[in-house]
Amino acid sequence: MINISNISYRYPGQKRPVLSQFSLSLKEGSIYGLLGKNGTGKSTLLHLIAGLLRPQEGTVSIFGHSAGQRLPEVLSDMFLVSEDFELPAIALDEYVQLLLPFYPRFSREVLDSCLEAFELPQHMNLGQLSMGQKKKAYMSVALAAGTKLLLMDEPTNGLDIPSKSQFRKVVAQCMADDRLIIVSTHQVHDVEQLLDHILILSEDGMLMNASMADITDKYVFEVRQPGNLDDTVIYAEPSLQGNIVMARREAGEAETLVNLELLFNAVTKGLTK
Repeated sequence: MINISNISYRYPGQKRPVLSQFSLSLKEGSIYGLLGKNGTGKSTLLHLIAGLLRPQEGTVSIFGHSAGQRLPEVLSDMFLVSEDFELPAIALDEYVQLLLPFYPRFSREVLDSCLEAFELPQHMNLGQLSMGQKKKAYMSVALAAGTKLLLMDEPTNGLDIPSKSQFRKVVAQCMADDRLIIVSTHQVHDVEQLLDHILILSEDGMLMNASMADITDKYVFEVRQPGNLDDTVIYAEPSLQGNIVMARREAGEAETLVNLELLFNAVTKGLTK
């Protein structure tokens, strides 16, 4: 669905490119987590995929078309939820009517289901909502648009704890085999149970491109006492219960849930090579 080949992008006035000779292929049917420190190009990559930026070198292809062309048939199958956004101060129903010509697979049924899950009314004025409510309304619209490609930049910022749980629920409910979702975030604990695939960027390129299945097959994440830190431990952090560790999974050892924060720290420190 997405093919990125040897792209480079440098913002005007900057000496160092944000992305250099960067390549990546992404397929439908997965929710990708895009992780990285500030300045590693996460938002830039999303904007390049959306065609809002164009690489100085290389190509970005979506559905077999150049993203930079921003063809109507491509844009109608893509929705970007940016970290900073504005909603018009109009009724939600009026906003939906404005969007319908652009998104032919828009589903009012999906919208109402998402609004219910987010505990929002079906009929409301967008200009009268809090920032957190606006974000939930905007994500509901994005999911209801029915696009095959959905890009989300820091979607859980500004959401309270119950809303983050609701976010995971509505995204999981709206996932389909022909859909590809990319979630760029620093709030890794908000999404770690939602993701199928992990992408970790650094200033020098891609540090990790692995499915959650591959990660759970190779590593375990658990609490161990100080005297139980053997040579299988790759990375450890102290906690009140002992040490939270990421270790190599040995034969016969049960799978564990992935701790994305530990994984991220281990990968960025070069401990998984």
